Amino acid sequence: MAPKNQSREARERLRLYQARKGLHERQRRRRVRDNLLGAGALVLVAALATGSQLVHATTQDGAGASATASSAPTPSATAGRTGTVPSKRIAEGATWTGSLTLNDDIRLGIELDGKAAPQAASVEIDLIRKRFYEGTTCHRLADSADFHFLQCGSANGNGSGDAGFRYGPLENVPEDGQYEKGTIAIARGSSPSSQTTQFFIVTGDTTLDPSTGGYTVVGRVTSGLPELVAKVTSKGIADPGQDGSGEPEVATTITGATIAQED
Repeated sequence: MAPKNQSREARERLRLYQARKGLHERQRRRRVRDNLLGAGALVLVAALATGSQLVHATTQDGAGASATASSAPTPSATAGRTGTVPSKRIAEGATWTGSLTLNDDIRLGIELDGKAAPQAASVEIDLIRKRFYEGTTCHRLADSADFHFLQCGSANGNGSGDAGFRYGPLENVPEDGQYEKGTIAIARGSSPSSQTTQFFIVTGDTTLDPSTGGYTVVGRVTSGLPELVAKVTSKGIADPGQDGSGEPEVATTITGATIAQED
């Protein structure tokens, strides 16, 4: 018979092994879930688009918009920026309106909030003016319980690539993690300063875990969302990943974008 202290040591080793195993499994499940809305993000989202934001946003560092969102981070968290970020003064604290055309025949009316999200709105305005988005694809679709969005805006069309910069801070983040249908948010990676060019359009009320920091809400779709749902979202996902998101069955390309300050 083994000595009592040896038996206790064996039980303790088993307990620690089971605890580590449980922790690893929880981390694995969370990584899978966090791969979502936005640049991106919305973010991812590392499985989210290996490089992007959405809610899962797929950003350069491989994160994305995830299914969680917590209290908004401090607005001063700009550390980690890279490249030349468009000035936050572009938005002028005003409301901007315009359109986003997909596949030539889906026209979405959009509105950007330069007051609530001045930095993100300024970036989007600058990218639209420079016609950065025209010809890029919407590479990720999510359409499951409490998780509905279309992620767009990566330079390479697959969740990777950007315009040569990454920025923060996060702005106008829902503290309760609730992203209403029609919301436009910025996808990102794991860092608050990993926002780039990717964004996600929330096609149905979506819950994103606030504990990951959440996603910048930059604006909303004001018209055309039913058409997007009918022609893209409802057609399904070509090859769903573990989190249920993936490339849309209907290939979706941004074919036009306009923006102007509201009078």
